[in-house]
Amino acid sequence: MSETSRTRTGAGGILPVDEAEDRDTSPTGGAGDHDLLSTGGGGDRDLSPTGSLVDGTEADDASLIVRSRREPEAFAAVFHRHAPEIKRYVTRRLGADAAEDVVADTFLVAFRGREGYDPAQPSARPWLYGIATNLIRRHKRVEVRRLRVLERTGVDPVTAPFTERSDERLSAGAARRRLAAALARLPAGHRDVLLLVTWGGLTYPEAAQAMDIPVGTVRSRVNRARSKVREELGGVDPTSVNEETFHG
Repeated sequence: MSETSRTRTGAGGILPVDEAEDRDTSPTGGAGDHDLLSTGGGGDRDLSPTGSLVDGTEADDASLIVRSRREPEAFAAVFHRHAPEIKRYVTRRLGADAAEDVVADTFLVAFRGREGYDPAQPSARPWLYGIATNLIRRHKRVEVRRLRVLERTGVDPVTAPFTERSDERLSAGAARRRLAAALARLPAGHRDVLLLVTWGGLTYPEAAQAMDIPVGTVRSRVNRARSKVREELGGVDPTSVNEETFHG
């Protein structure tokens, strides 16, 4: 992250706070740091950390983001709602060391760019996944290096310290190595859309929105990527490429 940004731990994880924003982002010019981490204080008493209103209504992301333009603390609900899944996605691709910074930067970029968010899009998931994926591209060498390690050893450095080396996991090593090799050989754009769909759980239209490309391009890239993975896995249906397949 840049020297002008930092993170602060909240109830749902790490929330990025920009020091410039920190000084002057609240509606009254107060400390934006406290406002962003607020779980119901200040001028946002009717909003829970997850975006539920006191009447039980679940505010959609667009409503929260629009609200955050005048009440920056409302953006914390978007963070609490989506940060865990964004972190899982980034960790799968880059490992835990880089994931924390990428996730923090993702929400920092989103917070800074909230004025440009399209309120016609009720869910911010595609927007956030798009930001995260663009940031992941800066770490492309890290991702490919991780995949090459897995290709050589069959051991996923992300989960190996936390899993038992059972016979079942060991027997799945060869399949993981072939999958890692296939993913490492994919063009970055093909790997991005395949993993947005399979690991991120985005639909084709959502992936297109995330990457700002036509749906037809997403469909073409996913089909080509799956064909390559299918060849590497000996005909296994690549739609099963998910956390369980990759991490064993």
